[in-house]
Amino acid sequence: MNAIVVNPLPPVSSPQAQRRAVWLVVFCTFVVAVAQILMKSGADYAKAHPGLIGIVTNPVLVVGYGLYAVVTVLIVVAFKDGELSVLYPILSLSYLWVTVLSFFIFHDTLNAYKLIGVTVIMCGVAVLGRGTKQ
Repeated sequence: MNAIVVNPLPPVSSPQAQRRAVWLVVFCTFVVAVAQILMKSGADYAKAHPGLIGIVTNPVLVVGYGLYAVVTVLIVVAFKDGELSVLYPILSLSYLWVTVLSFFIFHDTLNAYKLIGVTVIMCGVAVLGRGTKQ
């Protein structure tokens, strides 16, 4: 029987590689937001075409889920060079992008609670980003 050995201390990536990983995750947050907007748009189409056939033949939904698949691969690439404790919370920036895109595309309303929530998320990401420099 073969044992699986896990190296508890992976090699440390260069600062440039860690920066690239952060920017890749930031890019992924925008792509995720676009995917979510596409899925919302596709859900409106699915109302008129209910059932599994209506979902799988919906090009907007298929593209939205395809973007999720691409982001999944890119996140794995980013995790290779970055710190999980920094990169994973950055994914919450997708809330910012979804809020902005929803406002412009679907004319969603923005109220003080939404704006405060997005501001708190951005502050949290900024604090985590500062933590990588220590």
